[in-house]
Amino acid sequence: MAEYWQALTTVPSAEEGARLAHSITQARLASCVQMIGPIRSVYWWQGTLEDAQEWQLLIKTTATQFPALEEHIKENHSYETPEIIATEIVAGSAEYLGWISAETTRTDASS
Repeated sequence: MAEYWQALTTVPSAEEGARLAHSITQARLASCVQMIGPIRSVYWWQGTLEDAQEWQLLIKTTATQFPALEEHIKENHSYETPEIIATEIVAGSAEYLGWISAETTRTDASS
């Protein structure tokens, strides 16, 4: 299993995205959350084809933090079944990957 992951989720508003991004990073579940949007999503939900405006959160984390990150998203997301997908980061600069590790394990209040 790769040590570094990028997770993503989508939210229905910029405000919810900002709240979730802040709560994830403040809890040290990720080193960085980037919010992209608005995006347009077309998807099936409960037998109906939906067409919605959403914002996507790209979350940089570690494999060890992912279970807690997943639980945090489920507990703090407005969707009944939020999109939570993670992919392994198979390569990256040593400095950047080191920063991900450092920021997800830091315990002091400084950043």
